[in-house]
Amino acid sequence: MNTLNIKGTWNEVAGRLKQEYAMLTDNDLLLVKGKEEELLGRLQIKLGQTKAEVQKIISEI
Repeated sequence: MNTLNIKGTWNEVAGRLKQEYAMLTDNDLLLVKGKEEELLGRLQIKLGQTKAEVQKIISEI
């Protein structure tokens, strides 16, 4: 999966991620068009999860 499948708007998803994972900052959740892989990398490091696990978390929100 090369791109993120996000239900709703990214701001809503980011808000829910911040509620569930308090250690995430606005910079961690900054989504820049064309740099989705960079976002996944930041989340992998912060959450200590694999890319697939991070994608699953995001898709379930």
